[in-house]
Amino acid sequence: MTSPHSIEKQFVVISPDKVASVERADTTLYERLDANYSDFVGHELVSCYEFDSDWPSWEVHPHGDEVVLLLSGDVTFVLQTDSGEHCVNLNKQGQYVLVPRGVWHTARTNTASKLLFVTPGQGTQHRGV
Repeated sequence: MTSPHSIEKQFVVISPDKVASVERADTTLYERLDANYSDFVGHELVSCYEFDSDWPSWEVHPHGDEVVLLLSGDVTFVLQTDSGEHCVNLNKQGQYVLVPRGVWHTARTNTASKLLFVTPGQGTQHRGV
């Protein structure tokens, strides 16, 4: 039997064969993910973050779609598509955005917000806003 976990303190890594592992959400998390999960090839990360300001960068996930679910707050996701920027506002608990594979995205925080992410982490890239 397992005990309850907190998504704010422990993230979940889902392996390609759908085995879930719990990882501490601390300053060495991403180093451990790269080292212990084959550079995150085929894995997904379930994580929770709080934001009180706009993201300082854009990111892209080349190996899969990302699901971002609003737990609280008000945030606008900006997706950079071939036809220009597309904005998706999340302002009601439970709303989510599907960020397609290969689409650069960032977020503008309208109020302090908490978000749950299901991220295909392999090959994630970042660039400045």
